[in-house]
Amino acid sequence: MTKDTENTQSLDNQEELPNISKIAVIGGGSWATALVKILSDGGSSTLHWWIRNQSDIDHIKQYHSNPRYLPSAKISTDKVIPFNNIKDAIKGANCILLAVPAAFVLDAIKDLTPEDFKDKYVISAIKGLIPDQHILVTEHIERNFGVHHKKVAVIGGPCHAEEVAMEKQAYLTIASGSKRFGTALADAMSNRYIKTSSIRDIYGVEYSAVMKNIVAISCGIAHGLGYGDNFQAVLVSNAMQEVQYFLKAAYHIKRNLLGTAYLGDMLVTSYSQFSRNRTFGNMIGHGYSVKAAQLEMQMVAEGYYAVKSIFEIAKRLNIENDLPITRAVYNILYERISPIIEFRILKEQLN
Repeated sequence: MTKDTENTQSLDNQEELPNISKIAVIGGGSWATALVKILSDGGSSTLHWWIRNQSDIDHIKQYHSNPRYLPSAKISTDKVIPFNNIKDAIKGANCILLAVPAAFVLDAIKDLTPEDFKDKYVISAIKGLIPDQHILVTEHIERNFGVHHKKVAVIGGPCHAEEVAMEKQAYLTIASGSKRFGTALADAMSNRYIKTSSIRDIYGVEYSAVMKNIVAISCGIAHGLGYGDNFQAVLVSNAMQEVQYFLKAAYHIKRNLLGTAYLGDMLVTSYSQFSRNRTFGNMIGHGYSVKAAQLEMQMVAEGYYAVKSIFEIAKRLNIENDLPITRAVYNILYERISPIIEFRILKEQLN
């Protein structure tokens, strides 16, 4: 994977100042709701919020909260305009923020064309890969909708939606091919409980956000099987090595994986009570089938879909033997190997 990364400073100086005064947020789940709250509590952007269900829209207009997700998060309807038609939502916007689970993003934008994306900036808050295609969401947008690399950004953590609803201090990292776009978006998302920063490693942040969900599932499985804190510490330490191996093979640039967008995001997802991927893994470790765990959660654990894509990419890059945690989670979820047996093998591979 290569991009036009040479002479980036001179190109930045030639870029127009990004206009993100009107942002269309695509998605009605907990993370989308949290992002709407962050943006409406922060900058001066007007938000067009696309939600499928008209009854949810009516509730938001009347009670200023999402009835299905994060109902405690108060939404400023002075800045937020809900839509149930996606084309209407993005028509007057100059920036599109995608915040639906990766497994459903293609369905969400199926009626959109390159013309709908023309002259618009695109932000991905999706921490997953396009299923079956095994590509990043930003890659899909660039290839299929003609959006220039410098008009694309991703939002990295560590930041749980539930803590946003409670307005607890959180941090976001904005990664973009454009320094000006990244800085403008970071400014728009900054408020009294959100601190932001911007970096250039768009694919590194995106891949790392995908892989940390796989690690969180492994931590949940370990907990469900009765492994303790000592083992989980070793598990997460080894997982960072896997991220390093993968990024070096898939998109090798100089980066500091100790940064909050990498290590920080992995830690919060691996340990937090709010992590749906850890919860999903915990249920698998306790003997739930994949289907039963998904039905009981009633929420999407991105890592379930991500592990298949990451494992397929790893095989293509011939590094699957360097990713024992990824392989273990894949074998448990897709090959239906017993978590007990798989973790007996895995624990001998960790150091």
